[in-house]
Amino acid sequence: MRYAFGDFVLDGDTRLLLQAGREVPLGPKAFELLELLIRSRPRALSRTRLKAALWPATHVGPTSLHVLVSQLRAALGDDAQEPRWVRTVHGFGYAFREEASEQGSGEDRPSPSRRRLRLSLDDREWTLQEGENIVGREPGVAIRIESGGVSRHHARIAVSGGRATVEDLGSKNGTWLAEERLSAPRALRDGDVIRLGRRTKLVFRQDDEDATESEGSTD
Repeated sequence: MRYAFGDFVLDGDTRLLLQAGREVPLGPKAFELLELLIRSRPRALSRTRLKAALWPATHVGPTSLHVLVSQLRAALGDDAQEPRWVRTVHGFGYAFREEASEQGSGEDRPSPSRRRLRLSLDDREWTLQEGENIVGREPGVAIRIESGGVSRHHARIAVSGGRATVEDLGSKNGTWLAEERLSAPRALRDGDVIRLGRRTKLVFRQDDEDATESEGSTD
């Protein structure tokens, strides 16, 4: 199912949020939250129900849902004080406040070009996967960096539909983009430098796979 609201389209099949036909970076959990709220419109959903749906059989911190709502509002350009899309129901939960039209799974859906997203640090390189990519010192994370000033779970890079956003995970020394310390998720662009703490600098790259294959062909 696809839902159209304002100049946005939420596509459940491709898991894309589009604005005026262009992809809007949105992490997997934020996408699920938006889909839940739109499906239940105009009914409000309690915080307890939302947590149970988004993190089944998992204990999460008291601020997890609030952070996720902030990510969603940032993607929609929404204002918490004067919201257009996501309404806070004080003492209860959240609701989608506007109308959204339902559309079938049409074949005119935009087909985004394939992209290879990657991070590099000196002579090391990691390919980013769809969904969450945790950066930190903890063994088993997607991007493990054993360096002073890097927290065990330092930052998260969320990939959806060929786009990526970066956010700090409450690290001690902070995550920086364009020399600005992050306090909310930010979209990444090719060539962006992500600094973890004072010294560790990761370079974000995105390559169009079709173009890469064409350039590498000798036919």
